[in-house]
Amino acid sequence: MINFQYARAADVADAVRQIAADPKAKFIAGGTNLIDLMKEEVERPSRLIDISRLPLDNVEETSGGGVRIGALVPNSDLAHHPLIAQRYPILASAILAGASAQLRNMASTGGNLLQRTRCYYFYDIATPCNKREPGTGCSAVNGVNRMHAILGTSETCIATHPSDMCVALAALEAKVLVAGPGGQRTIAFADFHRLPGDTPHRDTNLEANEIVTAIELPARGFAKNYTYLKIRDRLSYAFALVSVAAALELDGQAIKEARLALGGVAHKPWRDVNAEASLRGQAANRDSFARAAEALLHGAKGYAHNTFKIDLARRAIVRALAQASQGTPQSQSSKKIR
Repeated sequence: MINFQYARAADVADAVRQIAADPKAKFIAGGTNLIDLMKEEVERPSRLIDISRLPLDNVEETSGGGVRIGALVPNSDLAHHPLIAQRYPILASAILAGASAQLRNMASTGGNLLQRTRCYYFYDIATPCNKREPGTGCSAVNGVNRMHAILGTSETCIATHPSDMCVALAALEAKVLVAGPGGQRTIAFADFHRLPGDTPHRDTNLEANEIVTAIELPARGFAKNYTYLKIRDRLSYAFALVSVAAALELDGQAIKEARLALGGVAHKPWRDVNAEASLRGQAANRDSFARAAEALLHGAKGYAHNTFKIDLARRAIVRALAQASQGTPQSQSSKKIR
């Protein structure tokens, strides 16, 4: 591991001052992703700014009927918090589908948003990678790309975003609260993560001198008709080949509102409001679900080893919508897909 300096932030303002003063510094909370990247010398920060003791670990109701989640709330605490488990069970389910219990105990909510891709070539500093070193090329395009993206790709990068939690947050239309030298601002979750385009080294629209302080959830939580379905190579501690966050509001057998987000298929959680709109007013049946799947996967492109993901995603979307419509969400304890 490379040498680095260590400092502890006294408060949010101090954290912002410290990160603004050193462009090569990094914040550290749980460290579940950053430490791995440092071990592989993918990240080489000059300084680690410890934010783990900042007062950003509360989950509380907002005046608008939603919930504000502090950036330092551990993933395990968030998944089991009564406000989340009861009002936003799709988020709790997505968190429990990710990583291992030990990692969830350490991983922070804000850190989950900022975790980096698990692309093999990104982690291998001996290979070209535009995300790691802009302009060097994307080894995955013509390499081993079974785990890679099928939506929103560019010739510069076909990496996927690894988070489960973020897929549920996308479906819930969360907001990200950040602080920087210019004060505080709010970023719609749909605008937080970026597609690769010609700047794949930028994962998010968070500025280098800003810090995530909280996530806000709207009042609508889709607590009755929802599911988080994750398809992976093994049932424990594996990243998604394809995952689906599906949430519905029903009026009898008709769909009043729909939310759909995919994981494991793009550089960011993938959501298409047109696909959701195609479900509104339709019967909650397989034909409607199949049409929505086609709309959500419009423009999907497979590469040498991951073309199977297109059909896998199509079937997973239909299955997830069926689970949501029936009020029988995917269990994250048994993980057996119904």
